[in-house]
Amino acid sequence: MSIRKGSLYVVATPIGNLGDMSSRAVEILSEVDVIAAEDTRHSLPLLRHFGITTPCIAYHEHNERQLSPELIERLLGGESIALISDAGTPLISDPGYHLVTQARQAECRVIPIPGPNALISALSVAGLPTHQFIFQGFLPARSAQRKQCLDALRDATATLVFYESPHRILASLRDMIEIFGADRQAVIAREMTKIHETIYDAALADLYQWVSGQKEQQKGEIVIIVHGAPETARDEDHVEYQHVLKILLEEMPLKQAVSVATRITGAKRNLLYELAVRYKA
Repeated sequence: MSIRKGSLYVVATPIGNLGDMSSRAVEILSEVDVIAAEDTRHSLPLLRHFGITTPCIAYHEHNERQLSPELIERLLGGESIALISDAGTPLISDPGYHLVTQARQAECRVIPIPGPNALISALSVAGLPTHQFIFQGFLPARSAQRKQCLDALRDATATLVFYESPHRILASLRDMIEIFGADRQAVIAREMTKIHETIYDAALADLYQWVSGQKEQQKGEIVIIVHGAPETARDEDHVEYQHVLKILLEEMPLKQAVSVATRITGAKRNLLYELAVRYKA
């Protein structure tokens, strides 16, 4: 394989199973002038396994802004560089955005070397709609911000995909239950392609109970996939929703009535709120 001088190669590496490393990725990593790795200590065992001796430099979230201009200069000087993350495809919740953006602005050639990715791998086996999906990545660490983020996605009809860390998985599932509802269908895909790979689907409330009852399911790399909200209701459905709201509004405040009606009908909260405001007017 002939390496293009002055090119940046964005190379996907295994997310677990080393058998997923492509022969093209091995060739590229062997022939470039330098490898920019998210964590050289993490990547060196992988490179050694495939007999790759190319020099590595650390390129991570803490130094990417400072290091990117230097790497661009090296590209403009004719060197070839491969970008890899700790696992999977770079830039997908991993560093690399600044380097790729600056390389394109400098009119350097940026070449993808595709391969493993936890997001796509999980979607392919989740059994939820894949024709349209939203990848949110990692949710905010704090509950208030996390709920705000989830609330913005509440009415999205596309399938929702999140990455989550082990120490936040239960808190995130609790917040999803509060925002999306206990009955929203979801899937947890954990440790994809690894020995302890787990794929489990259930309503969010049941999923939370399952994860909370098994400590081993609170470890490793986790993808959460949530079914999108129901499509916009048909006009004839509005009549039913208005009937339910009328009864509830006679017994409780507007916001509480909307909340209960959401659980009863499964309709979008925003739609029911709008109908309730119209009725009260």
